[in-house]
Amino acid sequence: MRPEPLLRLADNLKELEVVVGDRARGVVAEVRQGLMEAIAARERGDLPNAIALIRAAMEKLAALGGSLDPAEGTMMREVAARFVRALNSGDENVTDETVKIMRRKAGDPKDDDTDR
Repeated sequence: MRPEPLLRLADNLKELEVVVGDRARGVVAEVRQGLMEAIAARERGDLPNAIALIRAAMEKLAALGGSLDPAEGTMMREVAARFVRALNSGDENVTDETVKIMRRKAGDPKDDDTDR
């Protein structure tokens, strides 16, 4: 798992704050912090903890989505579960694709990391 997609996702969460407003601010801060802790855990070689932190962050994001739109929350939980499965199996293609989906949901319309 490369940290760049998670860094982009954490950065793009600010767009979610703009769209959703004040009620997203606290959740977005918690999700961003969780992702940063996951990156640090990964850099220390603690992949199980990194995955657990990512799962917790994504569950918070899905709960926020569910509070706005139950169908959106369900979809976000499925995306988060797919992401964790990909991390556990080491499938970087699925991991990268899932991060792209999460980034789009967080407000980033771009599909690749090379244009920024």
